[in-house]
Amino acid sequence: MEATLKAEVRDGTGKGVARKLRAQGRVPGVLYGSGVEPTPIHMSGQDLRHLFHQQSSLVDLEVDGKTHLVIPRDVQRDHLHGRYVHVDFFAVSRTEKVTLTVEIRETGEAPGVKSGGVIEHHLRDVDILCMPGDVPDGIEANLSDLEIGDMLRVSDLIVPEGVEMLSDPDTPVISVVTPAALRTEVDLSIPGEEGEEPVEAAAPEVEAAPEAPPAEEDGEG
Repeated sequence: MEATLKAEVRDGTGKGVARKLRAQGRVPGVLYGSGVEPTPIHMSGQDLRHLFHQQSSLVDLEVDGKTHLVIPRDVQRDHLHGRYVHVDFFAVSRTEKVTLTVEIRETGEAPGVKSGGVIEHHLRDVDILCMPGDVPDGIEANLSDLEIGDMLRVSDLIVPEGVEMLSDPDTPVISVVTPAALRTEVDLSIPGEEGEEPVEAAAPEVEAAPEAPPAEEDGEG
């Protein structure tokens, strides 16, 4: 599924230009990739929010009357104010496979949750390889068979036809576990031998970590 977005070529770069654009409700970015010279651009912040609300991996980006098939990359967001501050778009070819990251989407209800367990997330997205026309909106994780103590791994995910999974198949994705409070109560209820004194473990020797170099100021494109 592809979405559409209009953008304009940006005159100038740097923090000053970026601030002025954001004050006007625009979001600076860069278009680069297959057959495209790196081009500074800007777009409507409202249009960008609408685009990401659609959760589309592929975008038809129109810049000065020319349309490019692109994938959003390096999306920077100001979560405090709920706005996007910078987005890069990577141009791809419809005839070449692309590598991208897609969201894991849960389906079904885990029986283990009905039995008092809770869902524990280990992985939110995976890396895939496919043709642009085969890019899925997400990769499905079916929870319908998960009891307490069960786990889904990357190898258990439902991969659409034409899509190759690149993430490690043994990586945990989702599990159903006993709530932490209940696990603590169980641990505390385990009886020990009478008269047994607790043994304090010796503190390990820790070498001082080398002093980190001073951080560099982030630049904006």
